[in-house]
Amino acid sequence: MEIMDKVSVILDKYLLHVGKKVLKKNSAKPLAEGFYDKLQKDPAESFITGFGKASILPMDWATKKYYIAGYSENNPAVGMLDEPHVHALWVDDRSGRGGMLFISCDCVGILNRDINILREAVKKSLGNIACRAINIFCTHNHAGIDTMGIWGMLPFSGKDPKYMKLIENQMIKAVELALEDRRESDVYYGTVQVPDMQEDIRLPVVYSKTLTRFRCVPRDGSREIWFLNFASHSESLQGSNSRISADFPHYLRDRIRVETGAETIYGVGAIGGMISMDIPNEQEIRDKKNSDFAENTMEIGHKLGGYALQIEDEKKLTPYVNFIRKELYLPVENTILSIAGRVHIIEADWYADNKYPKKTCLKSEMTYIDFGGVPMLMIPCELFPELAFGGYLSEEESAEGKPASVNPTPLTEIAGEKELLIFGLANDELGYVLPPNDFMLHPTQPYLEIPRDRLNRRHYEETNSLGPQTAQLLADCFVSMMKIVKN
Repeated sequence: MEIMDKVSVILDKYLLHVGKKVLKKNSAKPLAEGFYDKLQKDPAESFITGFGKASILPMDWATKKYYIAGYSENNPAVGMLDEPHVHALWVDDRSGRGGMLFISCDCVGILNRDINILREAVKKSLGNIACRAINIFCTHNHAGIDTMGIWGMLPFSGKDPKYMKLIENQMIKAVELALEDRRESDVYYGTVQVPDMQEDIRLPVVYSKTLTRFRCVPRDGSREIWFLNFASHSESLQGSNSRISADFPHYLRDRIRVETGAETIYGVGAIGGMISMDIPNEQEIRDKKNSDFAENTMEIGHKLGGYALQIEDEKKLTPYVNFIRKELYLPVENTILSIAGRVHIIEADWYADNKYPKKTCLKSEMTYIDFGGVPMLMIPCELFPELAFGGYLSEEESAEGKPASVNPTPLTEIAGEKELLIFGLANDELGYVLPPNDFMLHPTQPYLEIPRDRLNRRHYEETNSLGPQTAQLLADCFVSMMKIVKN
């Protein structure tokens, strides 16, 4: 461990040295307020839905070096447990406004710059087919190939341009299959409580135990499409794993397909802080010389699939899909992330905004969707659940004695919707977004060393965040969106 600590210090000094290079910035232009694309006439009698999927396992995975993303850097793949995929769902409310694409990718996250490249490629492949919006979100899979760059052999990027091109091509293939699959459908929405599968390892213990399901039922009686959302990191294979996999979502989808014939698209909720699956017999497995969590991961996926199969409390949705998309600038206070941008470990579009004269900014986005009466928010991060649902730490419980009043209004309160459905890692990956009153940095090496607070709690997530302002800026953006929605 002492040797590794010395290597880490040397690497940190090297990054700080090369990080002095000037980072190319774009001028931050004013952003549009956003337009609420709302149905202005009576809804149709049904939706049109379609599904497609394609593998994103590269053919040369066994001979070329690909880095596993999500835990330690420089962890090359040495095997394959199951194939990661992209899944596409086409939804058209038959209003004449065009359809909408929901695309899920079995990877750790995709930055907004690459999201927009993927969108343009998909849009071009659609030809004359009207598409109102393309939302791309990730399962936050910790056993997939690096799509962000930060899990390679530092100080070099772990993101392979050819692999990103493969994702693009396979995403287009999945969308084309979804278009071929289009059929008149009714859509039902239901939920089930999952009381015994998650854990929250950072106070406060706040998270959603709800598994949600949109069930698209073709009127011709053919195969259904299930669109699921659940709050958990997809990391059940754990950090000792070096095999390519989609983690437990693969086995969730597999059980549903085997038992019902339905195909499934899956997204995660508010998973920051940190919401993960409780692994059966975890310590017993860790005590073994060669710990392997594959069997447990399969068990977790199959069990969660079982909960999805139990959903009975459904409502039929009115055929309309309304939405508003809004962009925003966010200052990058994390010096390590800025350095990673300078040395091209992280490839992003960087901006200079007069509001933050001493900071580099990233441009991101949020999308609010009313899917037949179900409110959804596509949010570009690993959101701490208390920022969505409330339940902040008190002044006495927080890291440095700051009151809960310094935190933003929870998103469900802003929306006026207790059942607001959060889709995390959507159209970007900004890392963790934390409540300001429990945001703590190391006093001498901020964002580099993990501090412990006055209650002896570790503050790891801060090192993988943009900074303490992000939560309020996202909430402010959502406030402006909801004002437009409700007018």
